[in-house]
Amino acid sequence: MVVQSAGAQGRAENLLDKLAQIPVDLELVLAVDVSSSMDKDEQKLQRDGYVAALKHPAILSAIDSGSIGTIALTYVEWGAAWKITTVLDWTLIKSRQDAIDASNSLAKKPISTANSTSISAVLSAAAEMIENNNFLGKRKVIDISGDGPNNVGPAVVVARADVLSRGIEINGLPILIKQGRGGFQIDNLDIYYRECVIGGPSAFVIPVYDKNRLASTILQKMVLEMAGIVPPHGQFHLAAAKSPMMDCMIGEKQRDDFMRSLGFE
Repeated sequence: MVVQSAGAQGRAENLLDKLAQIPVDLELVLAVDVSSSMDKDEQKLQRDGYVAALKHPAILSAIDSGSIGTIALTYVEWGAAWKITTVLDWTLIKSRQDAIDASNSLAKKPISTANSTSISAVLSAAAEMIENNNFLGKRKVIDISGDGPNNVGPAVVVARADVLSRGIEINGLPILIKQGRGGFQIDNLDIYYRECVIGGPSAFVIPVYDKNRLASTILQKMVLEMAGIVPPHGQFHLAAAKSPMMDCMIGEKQRDDFMRSLGFE
């Protein structure tokens, strides 16, 4: 009788788990900001943008361009660390009908609401979702949108480093529609996302400055991700910067200042 060591048995179980997973070109987490700083009309425009994008012919063409011709995605809405909601669970898309079904399912779900902004928490949660699904992707991507910097939870650069160490890339869709309107927004959120949030060899940021371009930018971003295309330098692709231009704790400092103004130390 052959007796396996605990280590050998564990490796065998991991191999069996991988063999049981469905191969896909891409595992994609769409992590969408629904914090209170987003107006209701902006939240609806954002949701409608993803619903429309999933039905667009360009999406299926991008999926078909992969060697397998299949992706898996999930749609998550987030705000504070304690408010992360899976709206659309992991869904396999390999045909136009799959994409339409996913779009219709997403359209029927209510939009979540949340306070505060914990980019770090949703990055960590999304990484766990990728590592514990039933898919085996050639690429693994977290696509995060937001209209403000991280202001609660662990430091965003710590969460980012952990995600990247797992072989998962992070792309960003910073929403600057309210630029200069105070609160916890910052004027250079696009630079913050580039320096503090995104990461990986093909990572990119595509900022949105006009709510009328939100839907078209969502479509552009998803097509690039699904086709595995890196956009031009003008779109802030590649996170690595030799000289950081942004204080990655700016959101936490804003929140501390706000709490002090209310008399809390």
